[in-house]
Amino acid sequence: MRFMRLGAVGAELPVVSDGGTTWDLRPLTADIDGAFLAADGLARAEAAARAGTLPVIDAAGLRVGPPIARPQAVICIGMNYAAHARESGSEPPSDIVVFYKHPNTVVGPNDDILLPPGSTTTDWEVELAAVIGTRARYLSSPEEALGHIAGFAVANDVSEREYQLQRSLGQWSKGKSFETFNPLGPWLVPAAEVGDGSGLRIRSTVNGEPRQDSNTSDLIFGVAEIVYRLSQFTALEPGDLINTGTPEGVGLSGRFPYLAAGDEVRLGIDGLGEQASTVRPAP
Repeated sequence: MRFMRLGAVGAELPVVSDGGTTWDLRPLTADIDGAFLAADGLARAEAAARAGTLPVIDAAGLRVGPPIARPQAVICIGMNYAAHARESGSEPPSDIVVFYKHPNTVVGPNDDILLPPGSTTTDWEVELAAVIGTRARYLSSPEEALGHIAGFAVANDVSEREYQLQRSLGQWSKGKSFETFNPLGPWLVPAAEVGDGSGLRIRSTVNGEPRQDSNTSDLIFGVAEIVYRLSQFTALEPGDLINTGTPEGVGLSGRFPYLAAGDEVRLGIDGLGEQASTVRPAP
């Protein structure tokens, strides 16, 4: 099943689809948010759809929004593929590297990426995103952590490298929190259908030219390990979004030009769908 939010910005409707039929979730919930996820909403919604107790809607022509309502936290893991760490000029880390993005960076999978004024170093980063389903604190093991993940989605951890690295004064969030810098979706796919998130091909292109092409099995720290380690120093809440890291093939490598107005960025992960964003100048 594919959970989505369709419609205009700020007025998205929660839906679930099997790839053919799309059902309206409003009889069950006002939105796909933390409260819905914590109340076993994904499983209840799937059961209701299959039982025929939800209304069917025509999704044609509707904008695809981010598949979860604005999370209270967007937690990101840096340098989590060894080859990407090397192309960034760093050794693979011995523990998770953590930074945060403002929740208002999260936009729909096909919404425009707004290029900050004067930016010449804005970069793309396709990532496997995990969404927390139930509160997680001081977990005992990665195996326990898997039970706290609601589902997975495609994310683009867009980064302005000058602000991240030259203007950062030691922290990265300056280059990560510009508006529109986290396209998400198109779908939230339940963890029960994805497993632990390993073994998925992950890729990106810019203007049709290949950039990243890897597999989530190459994560240094797998998703369960990430959630387990995060829970040792922060309480994860339902609806929290975790970007788990990006493979090699970004602009920071020096092998490709950074993004410019008019560029089209396409991302995809096996089983989780594809997104396509156009880069526009920020008004």
